[in-house]
Amino acid sequence: MTVYDVGVERPLPPPAVDVRIRAGTGNIAVEPAMTRPEAVDAIAVGIRAARRAKEEGLQALGIGEMGIGNTTTAAAVLSTLTGLPPEAVTGRGGGLTDAGLARKKQVIAGALARLQVKPDDVLDVLHKVGGLDVAAMCGAFLGCCEQRLCAVADGFISVVAALCAARLCPAVSDYLFLSHASCEPGYRAAAQVLGKEPCLALGMRLGEGSGCVLMFRVLEAACAAMSDMATFEEAAIDDGYLAPIRNGQVGR
Repeated sequence: MTVYDVGVERPLPPPAVDVRIRAGTGNIAVEPAMTRPEAVDAIAVGIRAARRAKEEGLQALGIGEMGIGNTTTAAAVLSTLTGLPPEAVTGRGGGLTDAGLARKKQVIAGALARLQVKPDDVLDVLHKVGGLDVAAMCGAFLGCCEQRLCAVADGFISVVAALCAARLCPAVSDYLFLSHASCEPGYRAAAQVLGKEPCLALGMRLGEGSGCVLMFRVLEAACAAMSDMATFEEAAIDDGYLAPIRNGQVGR
């Protein structure tokens, strides 16, 4: 596991990798999240991380984050990219009260209206209402595509970052796997737009890469089945009973 400090408010000590762009994402309630060049720099951080993983001989990369308030920025990004209203993709995050959730939706709607975010320009979306974490993970998914690495998205913020990457480069989807289904309402919307289904339903209210370690075992099992499991023919099994299924006579 490698932790990249893209810009939390206070620098993280080693072994975190210092790739800081600024001290914290801007407060979208009153200002853009970052400048457009900063968004580009954050994406570059993720691309370099994927290249480093490839150089180290890894075949799959799990991409998660640790941040504060970032279900708000992720919901703002998702609302813009999908055209769905903020209230449809905004959840309680770390456990907001009803009043807190209403305020969260209000902040997102206000930011989108005030900043005039352009839904067809991913960089515009990221720099105005995204976050350093979302942009860096977007870059990591792009880097996985470039390096032909399996990329596992984990949690709401991660899957929104994957959607950003897929909008920039549709080929990203070919390398993308979703680990566990998030309880955030926006997760399902993002997964559907990506055309992906999460492989694990664990009722977890946690992203941060926690599902990736489980998903790696699922990927290993799938690869083992594809590579090592005998076919009916190889195992000398008469599969004549499957003829009705193959002919479409069963399940109508």
